[in-house]
Amino acid sequence: MGIVFGAVLQLTYGATSEVVVQSNSWFAIIGTGYVRLLNMVVIPLIFVSITSAIINQDSKNLGKIAGRIIAILLITTAISALIGAGTAITFDLSAEGLEFGAAEQSRSESLENTLEDFQAKTIQEQIIEIIPTNPFYAMTGQERTSTLSVVVFAVLISIATLGVRNKKPESAEIFTNMISSLHDVVMRLVTLVLRLTPFGTLALMTRMVSSNNFSETLRLLNFVLASYVALIIVFVVHLAIMMIFGVNPITYLRKAGSTLMFAFSSRSSAAAIPMNIEAQTEKLGVAKSHANLSASLGASIGQNGCAGVYPAMVAVMIAPAVGINPLDPAFLIQLIIVTTFASFGIAGVGGGATFAGLTVLSAMGLPVGLVGLLIAIEPVIDMGRTMVNVSGSMLAGVVSSKTMRELDIEVYNSPLDKVNAQ
Repeated sequence: MGIVFGAVLQLTYGATSEVVVQSNSWFAIIGTGYVRLLNMVVIPLIFVSITSAIINQDSKNLGKIAGRIIAILLITTAISALIGAGTAITFDLSAEGLEFGAAEQSRSESLENTLEDFQAKTIQEQIIEIIPTNPFYAMTGQERTSTLSVVVFAVLISIATLGVRNKKPESAEIFTNMISSLHDVVMRLVTLVLRLTPFGTLALMTRMVSSNNFSETLRLLNFVLASYVALIIVFVVHLAIMMIFGVNPITYLRKAGSTLMFAFSSRSSAAAIPMNIEAQTEKLGVAKSHANLSASLGASIGQNGCAGVYPAMVAVMIAPAVGINPLDPAFLIQLIIVTTFASFGIAGVGGGATFAGLTVLSAMGLPVGLVGLLIAIEPVIDMGRTMVNVSGSMLAGVVSSKTMRELDIEVYNSPLDKVNAQ
């Protein structure tokens, strides 16, 4: 409905008309307001979910779970980078001959300034930033590493609680009961917000379609097509991996569909965390500890679309413009390695792909300003990238839970109408 309504508005009045602009300002109350509500519950949800899962001893293998989830995220990101590079080569994408407009020039200058700020900190300093000096400030979500910082704080609090349980069981019990109560309240809040999903999705899609300049999109249509071909291939790989591990991919599609479509319309992996966790635990039978960690870590590490496909495609596209042969095996191997490890800490909100692109291009010695050429098509391709990001994090939860024999197959294979009834 949102796509149709948005298309009618643009075809009738034009993307930049006053009617569309004013209409979208009202649609933003519902669409952007819904995404803000989801972002509001992300940090509390991550904290209470991870803390509750550990201190209630839902899993005694936290290190093994986290290790497997991160490994799956990184491996699939490497595969995604390879697919992105291969697709860009197949479509013969090149930045040569593309002209900068005023908007693109402004965007390129902004990106170069962003890169300078990023390079001002060493890799060691960026790793240290994950450890919060003020956990309450990290919970405000104002920093790029806020999600990972909250995960670290939740894990440390949980470990401390388990230590207190051996020496002062009464204190540990009081804290455990408090976290359990807080978890129940936060999950109820998540449920209330999720009930607005159909309306939020309608408003988000209407706004995107009605305001997107189709003529600008057509100018870079080849890149848009190549991007979606690569993203579709990566998604098929996700389904194939599930099949390899003995999980029915068709069932996954049916039960994860609403979460993936929200990711598509919202363009925010972080905002999709509540729906991600809910789908994994209630529909797919994933153990809580696996679901909480995969959804939380997947919003900042190893995003297959934004941190895998996109930077690899941009690098291959820019390489010929600076005299580098994108078919050179040494270039491709370096690109895949750099893209994989640069995927750590990518923000799970709109714009994360641009930051990933900056990181990879900088590490590869390629000019970052050319990324500004893609400003016109960012919203169009970012929808598909975000959906693949969320699919990758859900894949990590399902596969890690399955390999550790903690996946509830009965829940996974149960009819969707039965799950909805519950």
